[in-house]
Amino acid sequence: MNEFTMDDLKKVMRESAGEDGALDGDVLDSSFEELGYDSLALMETTSRIERALSVTLPEEEMADVSTPRDLLAFVNSRVGVSA
Repeated sequence: MNEFTMDDLKKVMRESAGEDGALDGDVLDSSFEELGYDSLALMETTSRIERALSVTLPEEEMADVSTPRDLLAFVNSRVGVSA
């Protein structure tokens, strides 16, 4: 995979938290909290992304991730980085 996209994120988050529609529209800069995703949903999402892409998303760095745009940038910065 070259880039983790918003479509990829939507799929993973829907599988993790089952929230249909929360990621539709212009939500890149909306906080996950505003979108109805709690910390447990984000932890599950992160775990699924790590497994799917064979990347490590350090928990302490995830604390700075609060929007879909942040998460996409963070994941894409880690693609190709060894665990």
